[in-house]
Amino acid sequence: MMHHVVLTTLGLIVAATSASTAQSTSKPTAEHMRAAYEAHQQDFDYLLGDWEFAGTSSAYGTFRGFWSAVRLPTGQILDEYRVVDDAGNTVRQTMTIRASNAARDRWELVGMDPGGGLQNTGTGTRVGRDIQIEQTFGVAVRNPFVLRIRYHNIGSDHFSWTADQSTGQGKTWTKDFQHIEAHRIGPARSIEPLTAAKLPR
Repeated sequence: MMHHVVLTTLGLIVAATSASTAQSTSKPTAEHMRAAYEAHQQDFDYLLGDWEFAGTSSAYGTFRGFWSAVRLPTGQILDEYRVVDDAGNTVRQTMTIRASNAARDRWELVGMDPGGGLQNTGTGTRVGRDIQIEQTFGVAVRNPFVLRIRYHNIGSDHFSWTADQSTGQGKTWTKDFQHIEAHRIGPARSIEPLTAAKLPR
């Protein structure tokens, strides 16, 4: 009797696992993708516009800079993050493209440093009123590290940015490795299409 119960239980577990695997690998429907896109297409709208920020880092101390983001014609977000010194000279500059992946119900990011290619990738999701991102940096220079980033205290003219860092492939983490407070200095904006729908006559 016990042998029969064990076999039945194992059979149910295998069936449930197979059903779960089939569901997770099944092709999403057009309705599912449309619903996911509509639910999350405005997740990064708070970032649109121009910002000035001040930050503190466990590695770099205090710093400041400017951050600007625009919406592309097809809905993606392109932003430029620039750290400057006291004279206003650029210390670091990063461009990031943020694109909604409706099939996987998440945002995907690629950070672009000068000469760094398209290797600093990550994913993001909205959790309540916060946006949470996990992204790898420093891939091109073979010094990769991971940041778990949280955008919080999000308002029309302010947001906070906090990140934990891992240099051990996620095995160990430095909590509150970096913190940023950003304040709006310019309104939201978007980029017009680069190509015309009709050629001029």
